[in-house]
Amino acid sequence: MKFKLLLSSLFSFRNIVILLIAGGLAQFVAPQVFNATIPAYLSAALIYVAFVIQSLTSSKFYEDFKKKQKIRQIQDLNYACWKLAHDAKRTVSSTYLKKLRKVIDDKDSIMNSFFKGEHGYLKEKIVEQTLNLVLAYVRLAVNFCVRSKEIGTTDIGVIVDRINVNTRKLNFTKDPDTADDIRKLVEMDEKTLNRMKEEKNNLERISAKLDYMESTVNMFKHQIISNIESEEMLEKLETAVNEAAALDNVLEDRRRNRMRI
Repeated sequence: MKFKLLLSSLFSFRNIVILLIAGGLAQFVAPQVFNATIPAYLSAALIYVAFVIQSLTSSKFYEDFKKKQKIRQIQDLNYACWKLAHDAKRTVSSTYLKKLRKVIDDKDSIMNSFFKGEHGYLKEKIVEQTLNLVLAYVRLAVNFCVRSKEIGTTDIGVIVDRINVNTRKLNFTKDPDTADDIRKLVEMDEKTLNRMKEEKNNLERISAKLDYMESTVNMFKHQIISNIESEEMLEKLETAVNEAAALDNVLEDRRRNRMRI
């Protein structure tokens, strides 16, 4: 941060102009009037350094620097949203592709409104968190579609049939050791079936969360365009981003440890 602030001061338009003027005077005026080129260049450099230091100690310069950094950060987030959404098109289902396009359209409207109008600290933070929410939405949608496809390709009927067959075998098996082995197989299949049902319920909850996030982005689009900002908006966005990140981590873990049937 301090290094970037120094670079901003060194290359600010005002200080560069001062350096050019001072250098020009040192090159063309000083030799003719004072016949001392080197001291003139040193004086020009000292003047430039003095103005650089003045910029670094100026509260206005520092506030302008922070504002530019925030704008750059928002632009970087916007690009990250675009790139992630572009990559996601190859992964998400057709249903979520339509939803994704709608979220990105809302995001674009937010960015257009942000750069056209006046904006202060609160609006910058709300737009920043809205972009974070869009990023979280895309990541969650990708993992949701991948996991849904994996679960959808698993034939639960095979497990149910296997449980039924082994349960019938238990009724006719008289050998205790064989019956114990069959019972263990039934228990394993029942646990797998319960995990599958639990994960399907979890995917339904995530689907509802994605719909909520989509609606949230759309709602904040209208509020940002209408210049309606509040601390409550910011809190809701931060909560939604954190919840989405937590759900995404769960799905990511389950993708790494795919359930084998």
